[in-house]
Parts: sequence; C-alpha cells; structure tokens
Amino acid sequence: MQVSQVDDALSLAVRPLLDEHARIEVRLSDPAVHADPAAARSLGRRYAELTTITQAHRAWRAAADDAQTARELGELDEALAAEVPELEAVEELRRERLRTLLLPRDPDDDRDVILEVKAGEGGAESALFAGDLVRMYLRYAERQGWRTEVIDATESELGGYKDISLAVATRGTPAPGEGVYARLKYEGGVHRVQRVPVTESQGRIHTSAAGVLVLPEVETVEVVVDDDDLRIDVYRSSGPGGQSVNTTDSAVRITHLPTGIVVSCQNEKSQLQNKESALRILRARLHQQAVDAALEEASAVRRSQVRTVDRSERIRTYNFPENRIADHRTGYKSYNLDAVLDGDLDPVVQSCLDADQAAKLAAAQA
Repeated sequence: MQVSQVDDALSLAVRPLLDEHARIEVRLSDPAVHADPAAARSLGRRYAELTTITQAHRAWRAAADDAQTARELGELDEALAAEVPELEAVEELRRERLRTLLLPRDPDDDRDVILEVKAGEGGAESALFAGDLVRMYLRYAERQGWRTEVIDATESELGGYKDISLAVATRGTPAPGEGVYARLKYEGGVHRVQRVPVTESQGRIHTSAAGVLVLPEVETVEVVVDDDDLRIDVYRSSGPGGQSVNTTDSAVRITHLPTGIVVSCQNEKSQLQNKESALRILRARLHQQAVDAALEEASAVRRSQVRTVDRSERIRTYNFPENRIADHRTGYKSYNLDAVLDGDLDPVVQSCLDADQAAKLAAAQA
C-alpha cells in the first residue's frame, strides 16, 4: 500500500474517534454525568484512551506538515532539503505510533487480575514449582509497583502450593491499555519445569508442570450474580492448624448452578470473608466465560488460555540445569532463569506483547 493510501486510511479510521473524544469531553463537563459514579468512571476511561489517540494524531499531522514544508522549500534552500530525511523519519515514527494505537485492543487491558496457580503433573515437585511461580509473580508485581493479596491458598505438605489465588492490582489509575491484565494475560497456560527434584535421590532430571490462569477482575455492578443461582456449602478448613482453622465451618464452596462453575475458599477465619472471596473469583470466571463465548462466536481462531494442566500443552519451559527459560509461543529464549524467577519477567512478557502487536499489524494490512 502506498504512503498516501495509508495516510488516507489512517485519517478515515481516526475521524470517528476524534468526534467521539469531543462528544465525551462535553459530557464529562456536565455535572449530571457524575451522579452515576460507575458511568462516570467508564466515560473517564474511554476519554483517557481517546485522548492518547487524539494526541498521537496531532503529533503525526504536525510532523507530516513539517516534512511537506521542508520538501517544498527544499527546492529553493539546500539547508532545508538536507533536513527532509530526518523530518520524514519523524513523520513515519509518528504514523506508526498512531497505527499501533488504532489496532484492536483488548477491552480488559485496563483491569486488575485474579491470578490462579495450580500444581499439575509431578506431585510434590509440581507443588514446589507452583510455589516458585507464585514467588516470581509476587516479585514481578513488586517491581511494577502493583499491590498483591492472597485470596485463597492450599499449601502442599512439602512446601509450595497445590493451588493458590492471588489478586494483583495497580496503585491508582493506570494509563489506557497499561493495567495489570495487559501484561499478565500472556502468563495464562501450562508452565513446564525441568530439574532435579529435592525428593530425587539419584540426581535424575524430572519434568513436571503447573497451570496458570489469569482472569480480569470485574466490579460487582459489572457481573451481577443472582443468589437463586448459587448453591453454597460450608465445611471445615483443611491445612495447617491455627485458631478457627479445622475447628469451625468457615470454609465456603459456591456452585454457580447455570454454568456449573465451582469456587472454594478457606483462607480466612470468617465464613463471610471466605464467601466474599469466593464470589470475587466467581465474578471473574463468569466474565471470562462471557468473553470467551463472544470470541468463539466472532472468530474460529480464538484467543484463549490453556485451561488444562497437561505437560503437552505447555507455553513455557523453565530448565534449571541450563539456567534457561524458553517461551514456545514467541521463540523467546534466554539463559537467566534465576533472574526471571526473581521477578525479572519484563523481557519475556515483552516478547509476547511484540508478537501480539505484529500479528495485529499483519492482519490489519492483509
């Protein structure tokens, strides 16, 4: 496609967004809009997203005008003619920036997440590896300045976790498209580990796996759960002893009857707190189920996360003897596994972001 055709297509695509930005700006100036906090927040998020696009469009048009002026005057002034290549390079950078912003964006990218890690094949070794993954995510969150909270956890006898649910949230309001989900969503799937387990007496390398599920967290008003659709069972917590643990019916299991989704929580001492935690996870799962159904209906090629903890469905391998980490979706490979497990996860995540963006650009140009 010729540059002029690209520019025409860009101008055509951005025009309705610029108009929408202007309309929302007017609406946000109306005090009546802020009477509904949820609606005001939704408008505010959309306005921030469109402001980024509007600013990128202005920057591109300004660069295009500068380059065109230099080309015209360069015919009379050699000094200006010498500036043309640099100005055209700036124009191209700003054009690509705008094109990237106009690519289809995951509407959940601004959200916080509920991250679940479950031990899979490998028994005690898988639970230990699940614990390693949890520590990696906690340290990564700390580097990003995010807040973390353990919602529920079932520990293994030898250490690590049989399963654990974490809430990961930004501090304050993230920039459009830069919420926790925008970066952690690529972690969903099966993670494979190759190492000598602590239980191995002969020094043989074993392979085991742990599963990670990343759910965008939704507000109560976004996913309404009807009490009549729930079956709630209470039972005694299991695991390490302590006050109120193993002695009272504080653990809660919620079954969502229309979908069959089951969520259990036992981390808190209070039955009410465990119920609230379970509902929090249930809302996230119901939201993800609705998103998956919409994507499946819209396209045969569905973006999804691996839901089964099967070694053959791996997305990433952690090889301890070689200190190597490899992402099988993007081809990323490095030999700093120790640093990655200590929270230096950005290069791995960036390889997924880059691959996703490249695929969207290719689809847009097709």
